[in-house]
Amino acid sequence: MKQLRLLAVFFSLVLSTTAFAAAPPDDGKLRIICFGAHPDDCELQAGGIGALFAAQGHHVKLVSTTNGDIGHWRDAGGPLALRRTNEVQQCSKLLGTTAEVLDIHDGEILPTLENRQKIIRLIRQWKADIVLSPRPYDYHPDHRYTSILVQDAAYMVTVPFICPDTPALKNNPVFMYYTDRFQKPTASAPDIAISIDSVMDKKLDGLALLESQFLEGGANGHEGLIPKTPAERQKRIADVRASMANRNKSLADRYRKLLEDFYGPEAAAKIQYAEAFEICEYGRRPNKEELKKLFPFFNK
Repeated sequence: MKQLRLLAVFFSLVLSTTAFAAAPPDDGKLRIICFGAHPDDCELQAGGIGALFAAQGHHVKLVSTTNGDIGHWRDAGGPLALRRTNEVQQCSKLLGTTAEVLDIHDGEILPTLENRQKIIRLIRQWKADIVLSPRPYDYHPDHRYTSILVQDAAYMVTVPFICPDTPALKNNPVFMYYTDRFQKPTASAPDIAISIDSVMDKKLDGLALLESQFLEGGANGHEGLIPKTPAERQKRIADVRASMANRNKSLADRYRKLLEDFYGPEAAAKIQYAEAFEICEYGRRPNKEELKKLFPFFNK
């Protein structure tokens, strides 16, 4: 038991070094911070725009609010948390983003004051212009509570005497939600859709690095998914890439009219893959022209 406790402390110390990284330089570039519940959520929901922003020199941080330590059918605990942290770090190197993983157990995050303060500090330290998170309507409690925590940080990031050790932001960022297919109590209604055609291969390459989740199936996988030969591995990778690509293709098809609104009908008709985002009313509420400045990917 003593050895297990020491091992747990070791993993906690290693994982804690991934949190609260220094803010990027004040270089006039945009700062985007994305929150997901697990080490793969941000990459799946916003890996495309993350790569687009990074290609223009903007600063993107992908934060997992739990360490993912039960998100596999075979492995668990500290070794899995470290594996998943390494996976998202490698993915971020490819995308040009920064990855951070908070040392909160998978399946156990709650909307506590302590966790709210962690989110407030992260947003302030990044001096974020845009904050992305899940919606609060979702099948997974970690997704729901991550959304609540980010919502509860909105506006509070501007209040000086909460978390006074981290300077408050002068302006409330734009808070936005990822899209999903849940219909009740209200369906996802994005305000902007972005073509990720130019970086789709890069996004898929990044997701392929998250082998514990996509190649091996994560918490609901099984031994049969593990390739036994090089040929089986290549087929499995191809199948996973096709499945992930279809997710973003379906978003482009579902929000074609929104793409037309930002790109024009002719350009929008050619877009194959997209990511889309909905404005949260608790943050700053930009109009269409402001959205185009915050997402500088149009008329290129």
